[in-house]
Amino acid sequence: MHYQLIEDQNSLNQLCEQLAKAKVLAIDTEFVRTRTLYAKLGLLQVCDGEQLALIDPLAIDDLTPFWQLLTNGDITKVLHACSEDLEVFLTAGNCKPLNLIDSQIMMSFLGHGLSLGYAAMVKHYTDIELDKSESRTDWIKRPLTEKQLAYASADVDHLFSIYPKLLAEITQAGFLAYAQQETQSMIDKKFTPIKDSEMYLNIKMSWRLNPKQLNTLKYLASWRFQQAQKRDLPIGFVAKDHTLMALAQSNPSTVNAMSMLEGAEELDIRHKGKAMLAVLTQADKADVSSYPTKINRLDEYPGYKQIFKQVKAFLVIASEQNGLAIENIASKKQINQFLTWQFDLNHARSSADKVELTSGWRNVLFGQTLLEFAKQGYK
Repeated sequence: MHYQLIEDQNSLNQLCEQLAKAKVLAIDTEFVRTRTLYAKLGLLQVCDGEQLALIDPLAIDDLTPFWQLLTNGDITKVLHACSEDLEVFLTAGNCKPLNLIDSQIMMSFLGHGLSLGYAAMVKHYTDIELDKSESRTDWIKRPLTEKQLAYASADVDHLFSIYPKLLAEITQAGFLAYAQQETQSMIDKKFTPIKDSEMYLNIKMSWRLNPKQLNTLKYLASWRFQQAQKRDLPIGFVAKDHTLMALAQSNPSTVNAMSMLEGAEELDIRHKGKAMLAVLTQADKADVSSYPTKINRLDEYPGYKQIFKQVKAFLVIASEQNGLAIENIASKKQINQFLTWQFDLNHARSSADKVELTSGWRNVLFGQTLLEFAKQGYK
């Protein structure tokens, strides 16, 4: 299908007025993220089967008409592997989509693995080999070439034509509702605000620290994330994890003492030493009662390895009984989340996070049985 390039406000308004009548829209984004925290939107692609449009966000001031399509619950939006697209919708439009489904997730429920690429899906359904030579394009650079625009248009052209076949297959298999829930779960996670006060929990080896050191790490990680947001830099560009860990462990009182620490990055100290010293001073003023508790490691829980194997074996049987691959049923991370909750490590039971193995469609298929299995002490 031939594309139209939308480069002015009036054209966008007219396009979106027409697209608002569609039942299904295939959507994709092109973006660049190299030295920034947030992806830079370079192009929006949309197809309703009758028209295929490439929207230039750098030429148009107000993308509200497009964001309104995403939040129109009467229109089904289909995207492939949309995790990063969701980040773009959040940061560029503060727009949480409604009635969206991910074709990669749909394919996973049909036995194609969790991360089937778009080109592989197109090959599966159409036997067409897509040209992926423009996948490394700088989508912010202008003008875009005809080849780049043709490449971008193919991403929604084929997606729109494949979707009805994919929908029919997954409906017949009985897994459509599961794919919808998995997509919604991904959307909800992406749009859950990040708490800078909890960023220290993402730093490897933080379990080695005592409460006072964890408090220092908490202040440093929070400061780093705020700096990354403010300056739109990748977190590691502000300061490296091992620098924060070294400072938290030693709590140096001067920049010179920082530079002597094993594990501290020399460039981090040179460029951010004074700022981090101020953070250490602030952390020292915190009341002991506000310190984080020491992090308990799941793999140090008595019998963890054996219990993990028993839960995994239980879930393998559940997956076979329901005609699903084990990777759809449960990842290692999801099993560990369940065990952390069950053992109430790090006050997991008081956490607001849902335990995924006992929520949604998984709960319907095996959640209560899994809880009973756990109550019996695993046999």
